[in-house]
Amino acid sequence: MQSFKSEEQSHLQLVEREEIDEEEDLFEAIDKLTSHGINAGDVKKLQDAGIYTCNGLMMHTKKNLTGIKGLSEAKVDKICEAAEKIVNFGYITGSDALLRRKAVVRITTGSQALDELLGGGIETLQITEAFGEFRSGKTQLAHTLCVTTQLPTSMKGGNGKVAYIDTEGTFRPDRIVPIAERFGMDAGAVLDNIIYARAYTYEHQYNLLLGLAAKMSEEPFRLLIVDSVIALFRVDFTGRGELADRQQKLAQMLSRLTKIAEEFNVAVYMTNQVIADPGGGVFISDPKKPAGGHVLAHAATVRLMFRKGKGEQRVCKVFDAPNLPESEAISLKP
Repeated sequence: MQSFKSEEQSHLQLVEREEIDEEEDLFEAIDKLTSHGINAGDVKKLQDAGIYTCNGLMMHTKKNLTGIKGLSEAKVDKICEAAEKIVNFGYITGSDALLRRKAVVRITTGSQALDELLGGGIETLQITEAFGEFRSGKTQLAHTLCVTTQLPTSMKGGNGKVAYIDTEGTFRPDRIVPIAERFGMDAGAVLDNIIYARAYTYEHQYNLLLGLAAKMSEEPFRLLIVDSVIALFRVDFTGRGELADRQQKLAQMLSRLTKIAEEFNVAVYMTNQVIADPGGGVFISDPKKPAGGHVLAHAATVRLMFRKGKGEQRVCKVFDAPNLPESEAISLKP
């Protein structure tokens, strides 16, 4: 066991150098703009605005970029022109798209049955949403993923670091310790590879996402957890009068999560709450639906519904996914 642990610790330094070099090809650092005639001062302004890669730059509108202090329309046009030479954001063939899908990493959930349901685990380059009542297993899965993400890819891990944004105060580092021991990993090293932030307002939550770009461009992250994505929006916006504004701000937050997933090849796992559905009808035994409405429904690639089963069992059902059967349900222990 000891030799296995020491082997794992070397993996926690996060893999051999050449493997990391391969992954760096997934995004182009914003510094490369200087070799295409862009002033280093203007590149610094982009970094101060949370833009650290050319891929990330291309995900912003010119209107957003001209809103950065010190960048005129002419400068923005020149910057975008240079970025287009570095990153191909145009059409590609279906064969090329298939090749790009090979960059997807599937991270084990720690449950064989749940992995089978998900086709191998939680995927990078997409948002996986888990919704359900309290004590249904959503946060427990988040804690397990904090550990399994750091496993080497040969053990169905992500071989990367974890970012955890907590909006409800439910993160417990002491819960990480037994999970790490279960996988034969050093708990201290595992905890060192998790960066954690507690968000108190929806604005704070969004700013924490902006700050992540700097860290993800420098270190090999593979998972971002937001637990829960909707909680602060339900507190900071009240009544129907603010609903439109809430949904618009929520859409911006979800768009940011999607861009992070695609820009840095990370898996985004977000938990969501449920609301009572008065229109559910008398024939539906559990008339609850996920919060966030259509805005959230369209942003998540895979939606998982969690509910309590018998005793300590938890049941997970694929609620919506582009490539997984919808009807399958499965029980797992937390």
